[in-house]
Amino acid sequence: MNPQANLIFTTSLLLGTTITISSHHWIMAWAGLEINTLAILPLISKSHHPRAIEAATKYFLTQAAASALVLFSSMTNAWQTGQWDITQLSHPTSCLILTSAIAMKLGLVPFHFWFPEVLQGSPLTTGLLLSTIMKLPPIALLYMTSPSLNPTLLTTLAILSAALGGWMGLNQTQIRKILAFSSISHLGWMTIIIAYNPKLTLINFYLYATMTTAVFLTLNTTNVLKLSTLMTAWTKTPPLNAMLLLTLLSLAGLPPLTGFLPKWLIIQELTKQDMALAATLISLLSLLSLFFYLRLAYCTTITLPPHTTNHMKQWRTNKPTNASIAILTTMSIMLLPLSPMIPTLI
Repeated sequence: MNPQANLIFTTSLLLGTTITISSHHWIMAWAGLEINTLAILPLISKSHHPRAIEAATKYFLTQAAASALVLFSSMTNAWQTGQWDITQLSHPTSCLILTSAIAMKLGLVPFHFWFPEVLQGSPLTTGLLLSTIMKLPPIALLYMTSPSLNPTLLTTLAILSAALGGWMGLNQTQIRKILAFSSISHLGWMTIIIAYNPKLTLINFYLYATMTTAVFLTLNTTNVLKLSTLMTAWTKTPPLNAMLLLTLLSLAGLPPLTGFLPKWLIIQELTKQDMALAATLISLLSLLSLFFYLRLAYCTTITLPPHTTNHMKQWRTNKPTNASIAILTTMSIMLLPLSPMIPTLI
């Protein structure tokens, strides 16, 4: 892609995200969401492959429908209450429509069908943007409207997302699809706590974005897209492959790695809110996700694939290793000792 065009689209992404996060008026928030959608479409379809065009079309249709629902929800609320302020969402119908719209934008169950297909049809760098920065504006809207939303509905969506994200990721061999279902599962953890302690949702999102960025950049460096190529990738950059193992285990939420911290805090907060049953259920459902993370981690460790592959073994990668991978991987693995500082942030 032309560097000037790439710069324009990236700047538009940052602009749209900033507008949505910093706005108080529903129209400005909607405009930021639309700028984001239009800016990411050329990045999804830049390879001109039929699968990429299909992914861009699916993404556009889903996001346009969700943005229309956001606008409809805000107009309904303004009609009933006379308020265009985001934090003044008080009409029950508007709250229900907004919850559905944001669930569609994020890819929560039952509006999740588009996300794995779009991520599978996108390049790894665009998939990273879709999994991290494109989730920030809807989560910011959830954060601002969380006191008005229905906690029972959010808990139901969250538990369903954790269940289907883990369940549907079990039989995948494409790594981008596995990471898509991983994202759906993590969004369930963020959604279940948003009505009770929104700051925990932000902490969870920041740590998830850090770990996912480390995984995507590592896969991009080693040029790995499938489990079969992951099994033979250890010859390219052995140290990076070893760090990928730990980052995947951290993404699974195993102690004493960073990914255990948000799960620990969320379970603690749910127990304080007398929601021990929901906490137990979502903890058990995270074991499904743990299975495919362990399978990915196992594939990074074996030196010989268990079956004959058609892939030629490569010796060292030609791509220079990005220094940011080392920083992000270290943060993804070793942030748990900072957990005593969390109560001062919440």
